[in-house]
Parts: sequence; C-alpha cells; structure tokens
Amino acid sequence: MTTCQCGDLEENKEKYLAPLKEILENYDQKEEDLIPVLQDAQEEYGYLPKVVLREIADSLDIFFSDVYGVTTFYSQFHLEPRGENVIKVCLGTACHVRGGARILERLQDELGIADGETTEDLKFTLESVACIGACGLAPVMMINDDTHGLLTPGEVPKILDQYNQG
Repeated sequence: MTTCQCGDLEENKEKYLAPLKEILENYDQKEEDLIPVLQDAQEEYGYLPKVVLREIADSLDIFFSDVYGVTTFYSQFHLEPRGENVIKVCLGTACHVRGGARILERLQDELGIADGETTEDLKFTLESVACIGACGLAPVMMINDDTHGLLTPGEVPKILDQYNQG
C-alpha cells in the first residue's frame, strides 16, 4: 500500500502516481474499465485520494464528477485512509437485542473514534454493519477476517490488544 507522506504532492506526483499508471496500462482506457481500475487503485493505495481519481478520469477520458460519483455510490470504495485493522460491529436484530450497541460504544471509547472513523495512527477503522451473518454468535464483530462472537463489553480491550501488537 502506497500512501503519500509528502507535503507538496506536485513535487512527488509522478513518483506517487507511477503504480497507478502501471495499473492503467492493463486496461483498454475505456469508460467500462472504471470500476476494475478503481478496485485495483484502491488495492494499491489503500484508499482513493482525489489525485488518483483525477488521473483515472483523465486516463479514461471521463469527467471527474462521474468518477467521484461512482466512488461515492459504492460502499466498497473509500476516499479516506483506512486502518490496518477494519472492525465491523454487527447491529442487526439478533446483535441489537443481545447488546451490539454496547460493544460499539466500548470500541468507540477504547479507540477514541466514532463509527465510520479511523484512528490517527491508521491502526483501526471502526464500522457498524447491518448484519455479519453470525446471528448465533450475537453480539458479534469482525476484525479483518476474524469473527469474535458472544461478546461482552469487558472483552473488547483484550481482543483489541491482539491486533495492537507491533
């Protein structure tokens, strides 16, 4: 994942966009390539910064507003950097009844962020979701691909510690 740590992007723009240019070379530069290009670019950069979106729009010869519209329409795309660990807390019916909101509140307190936000150190992103599909484990959360179920708020710090190493 490449993230721009530069204060002045113009100075380092070519270097920063080099991986994107390689991605674009794998496509026919047509409008119908937009979603796969966005997916590949997000895989490379970890999110879709505006400079990347502008380059994609220019390369595919489509309006920036169209690229931005597609990016904001689909929840798979992100305009801000995301954490190394993405936490999804289920707030579906079973989880709601069994305390999913309390799990979310504890996570917010522990991480110092709100639902939909990322910690400053880019270690965690916190998201509430409508259903994880593990109702028998309610309340449940996923951290990356790991499912944690039958949770209590008191277990949250111990679970976070497993992902806070390094």
